[in-house]
Amino acid sequence: MNMFRQTLRLLWRDWVLEWRSSYALSGIILYVIATVVLVYSALLNIGPQLWNAIFWVILLFAAVSAIVKSFVQESQHRQLYYYSLVDPLALLAAKMIYNTLLLFGLSLLIWGMLALLTGNPVKETGLFVLAVFLGSMGLAIAFTFVSAISAKAQNSATLLAVLGFPIIVPILLTLVKIGANALGFIQDTSITGDLLILMAINLTLLSVAILLYPFLWRD
Repeated sequence: MNMFRQTLRLLWRDWVLEWRSSYALSGIILYVIATVVLVYSALLNIGPQLWNAIFWVILLFAAVSAIVKSFVQESQHRQLYYYSLVDPLALLAAKMIYNTLLLFGLSLLIWGMLALLTGNPVKETGLFVLAVFLGSMGLAIAFTFVSAISAKAQNSATLLAVLGFPIIVPILLTLVKIGANALGFIQDTSITGDLLILMAINLTLLSVAILLYPFLWRD
């Protein structure tokens, strides 16, 4: 079986497992909805700048809740089974793709809830959707790989925080700047450069994960 087919089958397996234990997904959705409602109740007047910050903060914590369990929830017996059956890069790709789609869906939910309760301040919808997708991809790649390392280190929460923080900071700073442009409260002519920087960060993280995960897999 080639790597592409393995990736598709593992992606379908993750989807089936998520729906069989739908309480995890339901918990994340409940967290998103409750957080948005709480923010709306506490801050009745939410301007574009605050809206932008709140959106990315909620997305970050949703990403932590949804993605860091990717490899931690896999038992040692299941990991050994995968080791003898599939290509390590196929497993990594399946989890990254699944987590990207999951996080993108959650980000649209956050956007919809905020727009429903506080109004939609986004002026350039296409730019904001692109930023959300690239941000979801970057956070998914980063947290999936950090989850793999953390699982091999016996699920060390300290290691997760130490590795995750310096990786996500440049992603979040770039996303906040692009979001500010999409909401229209700053005008930056270098927006194309910011998008290229975000894509470069994503490709760099993906390259590092592809190079290092096979060695982590054999450990």
